[in-house]
Amino acid sequence: MPGRHNPTLRQRRLGAELRRMREQAGLGGSELARTLSVSAAHVTQLETGKSSVSSDRLRTFAAACGCTNQPLINALAEMAAERTRNWWDEYRGTLGAAFLDVAELEGYAEGITTYTITFIPGLLQTKSYATSVFNRAIPPLPQHEVDTRLAFRLRRQDLVRSGKSGYSAFIHEAALRMQFSGPTVLSEQLGSLVKDSDSPSITVRVVPFEIESLPGPSENFTYARGPVPELDTIQMDVSYGHLLLDAPTQLANYREILTRMASVALTEEDSREFILSIKKEIEGRNG
Repeated sequence: MPGRHNPTLRQRRLGAELRRMREQAGLGGSELARTLSVSAAHVTQLETGKSSVSSDRLRTFAAACGCTNQPLINALAEMAAERTRNWWDEYRGTLGAAFLDVAELEGYAEGITTYTITFIPGLLQTKSYATSVFNRAIPPLPQHEVDTRLAFRLRRQDLVRSGKSGYSAFIHEAALRMQFSGPTVLSEQLGSLVKDSDSPSITVRVVPFEIESLPGPSENFTYARGPVPELDTIQMDVSYGHLLLDAPTQLANYREILTRMASVALTEEDSREFILSIKKEIEGRNG
């Protein structure tokens, strides 16, 4: 079977978990290849997501590595069996891989938690606010690129609106006050944020300036829960796109960060009142 040239995020993650499984067993690639009666190159292709693996073959791989984590094996077997084409595949060749990775991560997540310090989370942005964010790119984006990114972002929001996955947003006060296109757009955005916070599947909590210190990194990040804790993923915004983290220690650290975030953030009700107070303040200054 010919190898994949551009494996998807899920295919790369499946391969990474196979590699992690082998390394935890203390096996070299060539050693495992002999056990499985395949070439070392084939093991490498599996571990980079460039070759597919059936659910049955995955279980054989796990057994050869002595893995006894049955929930993880079952979850990986389900990943191996995936053959569904998703809505974001329509954008392959139109948008870069980073955009598709984020949509894929969200689309398969059991639950999503975000933390933003510079802007309102993309999954809760209004059309006007998102447009203003895209229009501030350096160098400037051509209009057709802005339109494509905007359409893609609105499609991503369908996941949140549908209630398919629970969504929690920790938003720093700085993000609530940052203006990308003037007070009118920001006021509309804050009103939309309050409305979204009333949804049973959406939680919005504010991290105010007055807390003693930030309980985590200053970068915006997303924590996506998988079907088992081992398959959780952190997506972090960086200047060149995004960074994906999934090592066990990294996941444990970010779980602790979110626990601490929850301990200092305002309650849901207090957050709604806080957002409304900023909205009224902006409207009062510019009325």
